[in-house]
Amino acid sequence: MNWCQIKNIEAIDSPALIVYKDRVLQNIKASLRMKDVAHLRPHVKTNKIAEVCKMMLDAGIRKFKCATIAEAEMLGMINAPDVLFAYQPTPAKAKRIVQLIQKYPSTKFSCLIDDSTNAENISKIFLENNVAVDVYIDLNVGMDRTGIKPQNAFDLFNECENFHGLNIIGLHAYDGHIRNTNLADRKQVADTAFEKVIQLAASIESSGNKMLKIIAGGSPTFPVHAQRTDVECSPGTFVFWDHGYKTILPDEPFEYAALVITRIISIIDEHTICVDLGHKSVAAENTIDKRVHFLNAEHIQPVSQSEEHLVLKVDDATMYKIGDVLYGVPFHICPTVALYERAIVVENNEAFDEWKVIARDRKIDV
Repeated sequence: MNWCQIKNIEAIDSPALIVYKDRVLQNIKASLRMKDVAHLRPHVKTNKIAEVCKMMLDAGIRKFKCATIAEAEMLGMINAPDVLFAYQPTPAKAKRIVQLIQKYPSTKFSCLIDDSTNAENISKIFLENNVAVDVYIDLNVGMDRTGIKPQNAFDLFNECENFHGLNIIGLHAYDGHIRNTNLADRKQVADTAFEKVIQLAASIESSGNKMLKIIAGGSPTFPVHAQRTDVECSPGTFVFWDHGYKTILPDEPFEYAALVITRIISIIDEHTICVDLGHKSVAAENTIDKRVHFLNAEHIQPVSQSEEHLVLKVDDATMYKIGDVLYGVPFHICPTVALYERAIVVENNEAFDEWKVIARDRKIDV
């Protein structure tokens, strides 16, 4: 991707989150070329912006996945037809889901389950409020974070069939641990993990119960699951992309659509400068060398970071001056977006609008 300086950059304070509207649309179109729209369910945890989700709606996407109640409410506010919570709710959150259902009747909300006791508890909450919620059994296919082992899920399915506040309609398998750079290797590992999902679905179907929908994968395994028939894919990072995935997933057709900008605030010595891109401005969970990649200064090396400052090693500090702007691609865009209250929108290389990162908070109204 050829990046371009923003023409009216002087009007933007830093640090700031920059979203390139045309590149967002380009990434959405690329996702539709990989998977038909009926089987695409983007995860909105990356963007958290209603305007970006509206662009997906305009492209024909009708199904979404989210991580928080606020993200779900954002989707309800724009009348997204179908919204899935990406993990099972606790009883406390089940009560908020009821509120969402009541407040946004044009949106169908569903969730995951992986535990029979919790499933029974939330089913009672739904029944008490006269709602029935569609659910997917969350399968642990190697991520070891949430979900039930596929070999134990058949019994869970049978137990949950007796909970009248729940309507089991599918299986969910997130394989975010699979990140092989070579696509053939990634496919082999993903196919092996997915085989357990296929076997479970076949067992449930042959038992005389019902056919289940399947949702699988995220951005790394999107190219693999996109080739499967009747399997929904739920990539999230694709809409903005980041340097981490650009590096380890070179086969995927997405381009950087969100950057952070920062300005030099101090020249420390002949080989060291400091910018205002601290922990509060870019995701800092990775090592110092894997937090941001500067497009217009690729040889700069981050050496230390604090809340408001990022110290950088340069070949020749005389090449820079106070106020110079650096354009950075975060290694991990999802938590970086959540650090900003608003995004500066760029089109035709000119900043022209602001979008509120409305779902960065844990609560909007519900």
